[in-house]
Amino acid sequence: MAGAMLRRWIESGALAPGDVFVANRGDRALPEGVAQGRALPEGPPPDAVLLGIKPQQLDAAAEAHAARLTGVPLLISILAGVETDAVAARFAAGAVVRAMPNLPVALGKGVVALDGAVSDAARGAVEALMRPLGLVEWVERFDLVTALAGSGPAFLYRFIDALSVAGTRLGLPAGQASRLALATVEGAAALAAAAPVSPGALADQVASPGGSTRKGLDVLDDDQALVELLVVTLRASEARNREMAAAARG
Repeated sequence: MAGAMLRRWIESGALAPGDVFVANRGDRALPEGVAQGRALPEGPPPDAVLLGIKPQQLDAAAEAHAARLTGVPLLISILAGVETDAVAARFAAGAVVRAMPNLPVALGKGVVALDGAVSDAARGAVEALMRPLGLVEWVERFDLVTALAGSGPAFLYRFIDALSVAGTRLGLPAGQASRLALATVEGAAALAAAAPVSPGALADQVASPGGSTRKGLDVLDDDQALVELLVVTLRASEARNREMAAAARG
């Protein structure tokens, strides 16, 4: 995810490659001009740091880099399930902000949820940095927003695949069903984003009374079957985020 964010920032001109250093455990393919290494360069702390590692690597990262990052003005964490207090306990930063981007940030069409008790200046700096990635929102129910927006693309990908598989089971060639499902979802999402009414209203506009679309919607709407399925899905994801947060606090 951190790599997708970095590539988008550079492509959009928000960051210059020469202004970025990536500290990692091994060299990776990075945008041209971006330096990398096992330790941060000597000198004053950087203007801002993005912490983009696996949650279980937090302590190891702190041991390796916390001393060097003492006094960094802004530390942004994208660690799933790790609260700002857990990060602040390990890194002496001026401001700690928790961010949860989703994968479409690579196209500038993502969602970035933010949380952190920071100054207006820090909020403004984070918002300006994240804006090239897509929609930026400060949120309170972070674990739930992570389930909806952070994990949401995976749930949608599963829906697209299921739509394709259903078409194949009913007789369409697999490749054709896949192309049709993907193009249908892509076009519908673009239309929903531009429409002056809600997606639910759009669905009702498509569905003529007594028509084939209405018959299909009746299945999804029966006892709110689709809504109830997604409530269970988001609840499971949110619960796991809370478990990871508790582990990081411990």
